[in-house]
Amino acid sequence: MLLKCIAIDDEPLALELIHTYIGRRPDVELIHTFEDAISGAEYLSTAQVDLIFMDINMPDISGIELAKALKNKPMIIFTTAFKQFAFDGFELEALDYLLKPLGYEKFSRALDKAIEVKKYKMSPAPEQNEAGIYVHSAYRMIKIIFKEVEYIESMEDYIKIHLKTKKTILTLMTLKKVLGLLPEAQFKRIHRSYIVSIAAVKSVQNKKIHLAETILPIGDSYTQQVRLWTKDA
Repeated sequence: MLLKCIAIDDEPLALELIHTYIGRRPDVELIHTFEDAISGAEYLSTAQVDLIFMDINMPDISGIELAKALKNKPMIIFTTAFKQFAFDGFELEALDYLLKPLGYEKFSRALDKAIEVKKYKMSPAPEQNEAGIYVHSAYRMIKIIFKEVEYIESMEDYIKIHLKTKKTILTLMTLKKVLGLLPEAQFKRIHRSYIVSIAAVKSVQNKKIHLAETILPIGDSYTQQVRLWTKDA
């Protein structure tokens, strides 16, 4: 499997370094480079690529602005000399964020992530007991296995996924969006701030959901829905 990518950077030396690094990888192809974001955007309007290496601080339009404008967004790895742009990259669900000067080890690890994501997207549907979704967390793609989730908690623009191992994953997403990605028969929303795995529910009592070690409230507007699926269980 070949990962096809482009690079957009107004610094010719940075593009040359990216070209050199990608040349060391037989599983990655650099099909084009651009020294300005507008030319890159025009190319992306008709071409399909797997991955963009993109500088953030460019003179015409920034890499952040270009990423927001893309309709069919490939994976993006931002490259910049400025740490203050990291949160912007996170909000756009960038695959990674590399600080200049680029080092080969981190660059290569970022490519490994991109290849892992492409393989996942191209792979056949997993068996039901291993079914899951990928989420962005701390510039990594993390696979969340449905059967390992205990409950999901809303934290304004983010959600915290609580696993049965007591590990938590924080990702930029709303409860509404993640609910649409989860199997309806396995997960139910019980509150404006919580989704639970039905399999993790131990009991329901006094408008509260009891899990293994956690008790969650049932919202007033979800009371009837909870009654229905607990009655059918």
